[in-house]
Order: sequence, then structure tokens, then C-alpha cells
Amino acid sequence: MENKPPAKVVTLCGSAKFEAEFAEVNQRLTLEGCVVLSLGLFRLPDLPGYDWTTDPSNLKARLGDVHFQKIRMADEVYIVDPGGYLGESARREIDYAESLGKPVRYLSHERPAESDS
Repeated sequence: MENKPPAKVVTLCGSAKFEAEFAEVNQRLTLEGCVVLSLGLFRLPDLPGYDWTTDPSNLKARLGDVHFQKIRMADEVYIVDPGGYLGESARREIDYAESLGKPVRYLSHERPAESDS
């Protein structure tokens, strides 16, 4: 077995409304050999007897804390921002990543792959 450097860990951040784009980026980075950490949920689950409007156990905040842990674990943070869209949560995640000195890369800043013609 070769002695290879460990794979780069990349945490995906952005709006959960871009689930398809998250899947595409996750697949591409995985095929490039990265360990990808993504959103755990793209919509709030329907939990029996749980009222998201009051969120009695502060589950949304706990889920946010889990995502911040993923940012701390990352070598790089990748922002899934089709068309440059950044919501409030994504901006917080970017600020947090930058405060930790993590490199931040944006989907909207990348050039589409050249097609082989």
C-alpha cells in the first residue's frame, strides 16, 4: 500500500434550497479524491409531536452547531452558491470559516469545465 497524504476534507456550505447542486459538487469533489462533509438535512423532517415553529428543544441551533463542527474539521470550505446567491446562514458560515483561517472557495467563481470537442 502506498504512503499517500491524507485526502483533503472539504465542507460544503450554502442554502439548503440547492440540494441538486450540493449533490453535484459532492460527487465531483469525491471523484477528485476529497472527503466531503455536507448538509445533514435539506429540509426539516416531520417529527411526530414536534413543533418547529416553537422548536422547544432548540434543535435548529443544535443542527447549526453540528455544521460549524464540520467547518472546524475541514481543510477547505466550499460554498454552493449558484448565481452567487448567499443567504444569511451561508454568510455566517463564511465568516466563521474565515475567522478560523479556512480557505473558502465558491461554486459561482469557478469556470464551467471545458467540453472535449
